Amino acid sequence: MTLDNATMMLLQQMAAAGGKPLHEGTPDEARALGAAMADLAGPPPVTVRAEDHSVPTSGGRVPVRVLLPQQPARGIIVYYHGGGWVIGSIDEYDTLARKLAERTSCAVVNVEYRLAPEHRYPAAVDDSYAALEWAAVNNEKIAGKKVPLFVAGDSAGGNLAAVMALRSRDRGGPAIALQVLIYPVTDADFERTSYTDPENQLLLTREAMVWFWDHYVPDGVKRLDPDASPLRAFNFKDLPPAVILTAEHDVLRDEGEAYAECLKQAGVPVDCKRYEGQTHGFFSMIPLPGSERGFQHVIKAIRAAIAAETKRQPALSAH
Repeated sequence: MTLDNATMMLLQQMAAAGGKPLHEGTPDEARALGAAMADLAGPPPVTVRAEDHSVPTSGGRVPVRVLLPQQPARGIIVYYHGGGWVIGSIDEYDTLARKLAERTSCAVVNVEYRLAPEHRYPAAVDDSYAALEWAAVNNEKIAGKKVPLFVAGDSAGGNLAAVMALRSRDRGGPAIALQVLIYPVTDADFERTSYTDPENQLLLTREAMVWFWDHYVPDGVKRLDPDASPLRAFNFKDLPPAVILTAEHDVLRDEGEAYAECLKQAGVPVDCKRYEGQTHGFFSMIPLPGSERGFQHVIKAIRAAIAAETKRQPALSAH
């Protein structure tokens, strides 16, 4: 195993703390563990301003938190948090979202989609799309002028971001300039090599992913829906350019890279990078060196997408 030293030390500390495996617990127990893990993100940047809103959706209303950089926003990133569709919250992802806003000079719309098993598939998808449409409608109110719109997310959030790109294409909008998929879930297939490799059973295990899917989409047939498993989509053409980050020691590695290959085969511009020595969750563990490298990658891609969009549509840079 080639995990970097910082990650290895973190895993050793967690092992020493004990506790039963996630898949042997209840959703509430998993949520408590997730909240504790959120402390690894560290304190949030104080220069970013937050606004909380409530967006109408099929199930009522979905909370969103808009994080605004000090300078005028150059883009809007709709961010979907990870947590296997069962755990996670905008509060737990507040530091990550604020850091993303600060370093990209974009507004970040952090989405509190409904969680399973209380709200099973497709509740999270419907909430995610409602938030995306809201961000598009309120683009100029949020940023002060028309700016490019991005979708991004990690793990289950990467799944939702990929699904948003597909749904936006198929429904005629909103227009998305870039999809940022960080070790995304793209398929309910637990027999890929990265799933069965013993060296990948670390922060996220095969058993844990089975547990997450059982709570989110217990119906095996529905798991084949592209809105659940975007790798099962019939057509990958005309999707937004993609940035896909995977981790060497992650059960989700192979399906993320398979998704990148499908996009490439369909002519979609793809920047896919495997982070050696990393495991699942490295991006959101902000104090770790791997997180910083991932952030730099994403920031560079978003800045390049803004420059390309501004060049394509000069009106975006007016004012």
